[in-house]
Amino acid sequence: MMGGNDKAPDWGSVENISLALLTLGIVIVLNMLPQASIRRLSILLAIVAGTTLAYFMGFGDFSQVSSGAWLQFPHLFAFGLPTFELSAILSMLIVTLVIMTETTADIIAVGDIVGTEVDAKRIANGVRADMFSSAFAPIFGSFMQSAFAQNVGLVAITGIKSRFVVAAGGFILIVLGLLPIMGRLIAAIPMPVLGGAGLVLFGSVAASGIRTLAKINYTDQKNLIIVATALSAGMIPIINHEFYAHFPVWVQTLFHSGISSTCIFAILLNLLFNHFPSFRSSTTPHLNRTVNTRNTH
Repeated sequence: MMGGNDKAPDWGSVENISLALLTLGIVIVLNMLPQASIRRLSILLAIVAGTTLAYFMGFGDFSQVSSGAWLQFPHLFAFGLPTFELSAILSMLIVTLVIMTETTADIIAVGDIVGTEVDAKRIANGVRADMFSSAFAPIFGSFMQSAFAQNVGLVAITGIKSRFVVAAGGFILIVLGLLPIMGRLIAAIPMPVLGGAGLVLFGSVAASGIRTLAKINYTDQKNLIIVATALSAGMIPIINHEFYAHFPVWVQTLFHSGISSTCIFAILLNLLFNHFPSFRSSTTPHLNRTVNTRNTH
């Protein structure tokens, strides 16, 4: 929303933030209309309208959109054939664990939004799909695949839950990947426009998380400790980016994201409180004695 480049002279200017708020206003207005189709396309329409207004207001540089190739196929192994080094493998393993953690959280959030049960099998299949595509992505010069929270927000905002729509969207993305001109066009969209639309997307992800957390029984102190500690740990790298600066690189990679920090703490604490026999047995006898006493009276 502030402009995307903290070195630019207009970083955080009134114009940039106003353009972002204008885009946000368009999203809100479109969602107030009775037509369901327009509400579902509110994010896309707001980005198009915001970009058009930004162009007439002097924002963005679209002069490079028409330059260069319009159609281009990817070069296989554009960066050379793969090499295998232990240090690089360990570093990528840590990154992979972070991505798998984020993917797991996104799958759970989508399941909650669409109202379907998310079990271990579904999570495993989702992670496998992520890792399978990640194994082939470098062949075409791409990066590892990751389930982004913006997509979770789109499901929540549009209300579109059909897997066939998702598959069609994937096919469209493949076609767009062969059109460099589309990449240049998207890159020319002013950052404040994307920031204004992203405010709704990321907010919807947070709202979905709040809705999920509201289902937890907080009378159990263990659940309260798990949620409180995990959320607090996730806020640390967001509030202070230098918190882990003096730790090894693998620690910084693992905990630099608020999402990964929260997930890691939540999983470890859940294992500690709810799956380790020593902790479960410490409370069970007391509960049994209470029940037996009441039955005797």
